[in-house]
Amino acid sequence: MKAQDYVISSEKFTFHSMGDKIHDTKLETRPMSYFKDALHRFAKNKASIAAAVIIGILILFAIIGPMCTPYKVTDEDAKYRYVLPKNELFVKMGIHFWDGTTMKEVNKMTYDQYQAIEDELGREVIIGDVTEKTIIEMKKEKTVYEFRLDTYEAVGAEFLLKNYDEYKAIQDYQDETGILVILPVTDEKLRPEAKQDNENPNIWYATTLGDGSKTSIVYDENGKLIPIYKEYSNGGDDYTSKVRYEEGAPKYDYAIKKSGGMYQFRVDYKHYYTYLHTRVLKDGITKASFLFGATDAGKDIFTCLSSGARFSFILAVIVAVVNLLVGAIYGAIEGYYGGKIDLLMERFVDILGAVPTMIVISLLKYNLGSNPNISLQPAELNLLILFISFFATGWIGMAARTRMQFYRFKNQEYVLVARTLGARDRRIMFKHIFPNAIGTLITGSVLVIPGVIFSETSLTYLNIIDLNTGSMTSVGTLLAKGQANLFTYPHMILTPALFISLLMLSFNLFGNGLRDAFNPSLRGTEE
Repeated sequence: MKAQDYVISSEKFTFHSMGDKIHDTKLETRPMSYFKDALHRFAKNKASIAAAVIIGILILFAIIGPMCTPYKVTDEDAKYRYVLPKNELFVKMGIHFWDGTTMKEVNKMTYDQYQAIEDELGREVIIGDVTEKTIIEMKKEKTVYEFRLDTYEAVGAEFLLKNYDEYKAIQDYQDETGILVILPVTDEKLRPEAKQDNENPNIWYATTLGDGSKTSIVYDENGKLIPIYKEYSNGGDDYTSKVRYEEGAPKYDYAIKKSGGMYQFRVDYKHYYTYLHTRVLKDGITKASFLFGATDAGKDIFTCLSSGARFSFILAVIVAVVNLLVGAIYGAIEGYYGGKIDLLMERFVDILGAVPTMIVISLLKYNLGSNPNISLQPAELNLLILFISFFATGWIGMAARTRMQFYRFKNQEYVLVARTLGARDRRIMFKHIFPNAIGTLITGSVLVIPGVIFSETSLTYLNIIDLNTGSMTSVGTLLAKGQANLFTYPHMILTPALFISLLMLSFNLFGNGLRDAFNPSLRGTEE
């Protein structure tokens, strides 16, 4: 190719003024901050998002749970011990799940006692059909009855010992509502000398002593139970209510006068429970209905679990914040100055970290518990010991993370420039290094929370720390009580175990997502 072939004619040239804007296509991008980039990558982790939602639900349960129940942690009822979880929606739908019922297999005597409660109170205790079976036990044939039992109605009747004013107040309630609360008393002369008969308020029917001083039920010619109510004694029971067990003439006595102006009488406990809470306690409870069931002391598990969870979260957050502040400052000093300062501070950490937590708790319990100058309630003292034990060594991990981050960033160019320009150490530490280490510190602080909750749960579960006093409770205490009744009443351990399992699993997944999101080496990457 010849040189003239490269010559371009003047006609092909177009001249532009210097005022014309000559530019390439505008790059349509926006700068993204560190936290926005972390959030963007975290949002792509579906497992972590699901875990965050579950954690949010558990926190919401802990916050508003105690507000959504009429019960308190201190409320207990010996008659409603071990009752099963009950949801009114399932009860109305007739679904035998979460309706307070359970399958029972009992002998003839126990079966007749449940039937007796039905006959006297006129309510269904045995739900649905009854299956009669013959089994072999100890090489002997035995007849048993299998049926579904309403654990709330099975409470039946209860003995009360009240003064006249309280006795009369119940009668007035009966006249106002038309609801029979007080039942006829039984005649002690018609009872055999058997302890189980004399102390059981639900045995209102005739029995007789059989072989081995065991009682047997006596039936009439029609196979019906025979009442042993005490006959009317011309007003000796001071019962004036118009509401009676049987209409017409007063046939029975409703109370037995005791010394000191006291009255012993029987009540339909379901109706008495409503009276007690609506007219005496006035706490808004109209009937017993425990969403997660009741404990061995008759406490509402829903209330105890939500209150215990609230306590656990509050404790964990406080410990995490304190450990973050102390650990971050301690680790920052170590990492920034290094040298002998770092060496001495690390040796102190090594010595402190070598002391087992159990030793710390034992020493605190011994010294604080025996100190006459400390006037704290047992629950408050245990709470103080718990906090001190977590704080004593809990900050060490945060200090190690902070120290590592300061060693990583303190020799970076922007730090050296700041030092050259005369920036003070405090400004360099908090203005230039901390912002770059904050992601790791946040991740570490968040992961402290499940660790504290799990440790607190373990300590209370083993009864090393007892928080089951006063108005306090804990998830660990519920787990311990549930474990003691695992085979007889498994519902007691179900919800606390589910709560702690979901919490630990969710925080594990959530922490993994945070760790990846705040990893500086992954900033700007899509995967």
